[in-house]
Amino acid sequence: MIEALVLSRLRRFLLAVSALIFAGTVLELWLTDHTETAVQWIPFALCAAGLVAALFGLLRPGRVALLSLRACMLPVALGSLFGVYQHVSNNLALQREVDPTGDALMAAIGGANPLLAPGILALAATLALAATYYHPALSKGHAGE
Repeated sequence: MIEALVLSRLRRFLLAVSALIFAGTVLELWLTDHTETAVQWIPFALCAAGLVAALFGLLRPGRVALLSLRACMLPVALGSLFGVYQHVSNNLALQREVDPTGDALMAAIGGANPLLAPGILALAATLALAATYYHPALSKGHAGE
């Protein structure tokens, strides 16, 4: 019985950390003025969806909530990969403009747009998905939602 309690607490912890990452990322995006183009608003939408799904899974951990959470985390993770691509391509374009003869790829990786910053969304999605791994509410015999 103690194992079930530990797993339940671990799942709640993972969902809470995921929700905090989504909320903190919105704050960071806002403070860094990540609002200049339409594409820069995508992570705000992904964070909002991820936060709602994580809180739904945290507060109502039934079958519907957990399946919805899983469905929501795929676009969040894909959006994270799109953000990494955007950051690298913008850095590469800037570097080619500044120094067309230099090694643009290496400079683009360490450029003005942080390469791994969009990866925080993939981290939050992974934590939320980990919280649903072998969750009892998702078993076939469970009489939950």
